Amino acid sequence: MARYQGVIVRDDQILLIKHQEHGPGGRSYWLLPGGGREAGESAEECVRREIQEETGLTVAVVRLLWDDPAPPDRRRGPRKTYLCTILAGEAAPGYDPEPEATKVYAITAVQWLDLRSEAAWDEQVRADATTYADLLRIQALLGYRPER
Repeated sequence: MARYQGVIVRDDQILLIKHQEHGPGGRSYWLLPGGGREAGESAEECVRREIQEETGLTVAVVRLLWDDPAPPDRRRGPRKTYLCTILAGEAAPGYDPEPEATKVYAITAVQWLDLRSEAAWDEQVRADATTYADLLRIQALLGYRPER
């Protein structure tokens, strides 16, 4: 199943959400808000709904940033990533309404990361291969450059 995710940038900072898996030793990780499409829903409607559920923000979808097919290793499905702007609300940890998801994890935090300063990013973010690669790609696509 494809994942539809949103890039929300405000004052040179990007919004990430934190998933915490339930149970002893449950891992936690940061990622862009997003999820799967519901029947009859457009890609843009999906992104707006997922962001509303997971962050409490109302957003407008500006444009598609990238469309990745499923990688050859098949550890994840295809991903469509959209640039969004905030219309209303304040970011806060939301929820995932699908019962199968809530059995596995909860959204426990939101975080704004400065796109101008990779050195300031949380170590957990930099250690996650997918999220870190997404952030570097976003920096390049939006005209930010990592510190060197």
